[in-house]
Amino acid sequence: MILEQTDINDVILLTPRVYKDERGYFMESYNHKKVEILIKDQFVQDNESVSRKNVLRGLHFQLPPHPQAKLIRVIKGSILDVAVDLRKGSSTYGKHFKHVLSGENKKQVYIPVGFAHGFLSLEDDTILSYKCSDYYDANTEASILWNDPDLDIDWGIDNPILAEKDQLAQNFITFENPF
Repeated sequence: MILEQTDINDVILLTPRVYKDERGYFMESYNHKKVEILIKDQFVQDNESVSRKNVLRGLHFQLPPHPQAKLIRVIKGSILDVAVDLRKGSSTYGKHFKHVLSGENKKQVYIPVGFAHGFLSLEDDTILSYKCSDYYDANTEASILWNDPDLDIDWGIDNPILAEKDQLAQNFITFENPF
């Protein structure tokens, strides 16, 4: 597995080695021993979602005492994946990382605690899978507006398909930041 630091502190791009032949392919999607030099989290929950094209989910995170680090990958289809640094003491605070993840490129993104995460589905029936370092807790769930002008994220779309909670999310500048 190839691990690459990104321009955003502590966000890591992972590229697994994929072994292809006439039968199909094999890859190791996660091996803690191979990534522990950069990823210290122990993952306790795996989640999966399916999205239609132009569905935007995010920007989501969980507040303390149940913040989550995430390891994101796409099994089928493709997404524009976005992570926003919410850590006030970070030199990349308020900045974002975005990358296309797909079932074809098999890349993954590690997003540490203290980040908001969102994605735009670029194809119908896109299947996203992600590991979390803490369990889901509805009482600590929070989100920031996907198109917040202070974050200046170019999603490449003006009118994505959104859940009601994502339409009503907080602004970046006014949310009470515990990170």
